[in-house]
Amino acid sequence: MRRRYRLRAHERFQEVRRQGQSRHGRLLLIVYLPNGLPYSRFGFAASRRVGKAVRRNRARRLMREAMRLQMAEIAPGWDIVCIARPTIVGARLQEVQAECRWLLQQAGLLQPTPGTTPVVASSG
Repeated sequence: MRRRYRLRAHERFQEVRRQGQSRHGRLLLIVYLPNGLPYSRFGFAASRRVGKAVRRNRARRLMREAMRLQMAEIAPGWDIVCIARPTIVGARLQEVQAECRWLLQQAGLLQPTPGTTPVVASSG
């Protein structure tokens, strides 16, 4: 994922966690907040509850790849933080990708496809 689309500042991570809305699934949780930019940014986190460094790094890689594959469908103007849950340890990319898509859909962050009615995410 290109540097421009990554959420890097610790302060912004904390702001999204405190003020953002969230959706959770079996493998991960997403927290999202409008950013006022013409593109969306993404952050990925895995706590020590997920496991040691190798498992946490794998969890972040899975989430990053799942989001990267869906970036074109995600509405612009959002900061999205994905947080791994301990159940992600044995998951495959397809499972993580399906859950990411479902969570984004629940949050209303996917752009409408032609021929469907748009769903707008509330910002507050």
